[in-house]
Amino acid sequence: MHPPSSCRSCDTVIWWLIAAMAASGLVAGAGLGFRIDMPRSLIAVAGVALLFGAMAIGKTRAKPRLTIGARAFLQMTMFTLVGVVQSYVLAARGGVLWDERLRAMDRALGLDWPSLFDAADRLGHWLWLGGLAYHSLTVQMVVCIVLLSATHQAARLRVAVTAAVASGFATILISGAMPALGNVFDPADYRYLWPSVAWMEQAMLAGLRDGSWRVIDLTQPMGIVTFPSYHATLPIILTWAIWRTPRWRVVSALWSTLTIAATPLFGGHYAIDIVAGAGLALLGLYVVLAFAKASKPASLPVTDGAKRWLARRRGSFRGPLFPGQIRDARNASGADDAMV
Repeated sequence: MHPPSSCRSCDTVIWWLIAAMAASGLVAGAGLGFRIDMPRSLIAVAGVALLFGAMAIGKTRAKPRLTIGARAFLQMTMFTLVGVVQSYVLAARGGVLWDERLRAMDRALGLDWPSLFDAADRLGHWLWLGGLAYHSLTVQMVVCIVLLSATHQAARLRVAVTAAVASGFATILISGAMPALGNVFDPADYRYLWPSVAWMEQAMLAGLRDGSWRVIDLTQPMGIVTFPSYHATLPIILTWAIWRTPRWRVVSALWSTLTIAATPLFGGHYAIDIVAGAGLALLGLYVVLAFAKASKPASLPVTDGAKRWLARRRGSFRGPLFPGQIRDARNASGADDAMV
């Protein structure tokens, strides 16, 4: 499925989702004693302010690519900050750990993780490539936003961000109901495997659960979600988003596949986490695309930005647009609909 040439309603959905995340986090965190480390967290606040400023400049100076790019960065930044706080609060409220049940699901899939870890360790220095892919998820999101905003694929970017936020919200809620420490291994038993994120964050998760960890540093957001795996969800959404961009689709698909394959080793995830995360990505894209299609306006004007894009593509712009040109203009310069 392809998004309609406009998806301005997606922006409204994104902000409502972020507001719902913040509200649920405040309600769940009441009485737990959490506080924000503001001297350090002011850096994150300043970053949000800069993105607001960039978006305002884009609007006032009629720079639609800057506007849509800054808006997407702002939305994903706010989602990350609010989502981290929400995940901490839900972890503090968490009940019985689900690790044994998740391991049982992996065994039902025929997976023997000690043997798989041994096999992975024999890959030697090739493991670094998987580690690089796993830890590059933020970079992948940055590249996606820059690429789609620069190539006027605003509608596609809006759908991708909406799906990312919606599936991320669902991931946090599910992980709060099904908390787990993760598929951890002792790195001292291996030569090349280094500590997974789950291994390094065991003390933090224990502190959240027993009440000894209550100071949140927004400059160092730590992912503590095990089931489902957001490292399986986001790469699929980003690959879909970039798919219509020539020369980038293959790179995105290969790097996303490597990211997902490396997630159990470097994120400390179970295989069932990956399956659930992939399912959330597909469900999120399906629901958001259906919503975007249902909310598509009856007709859209061809903006001046669209006309300028056509002029660059075809050398000049004269007279009326043919239907195919109108479709190309709307799809390729979707960022301009933010200016309408």
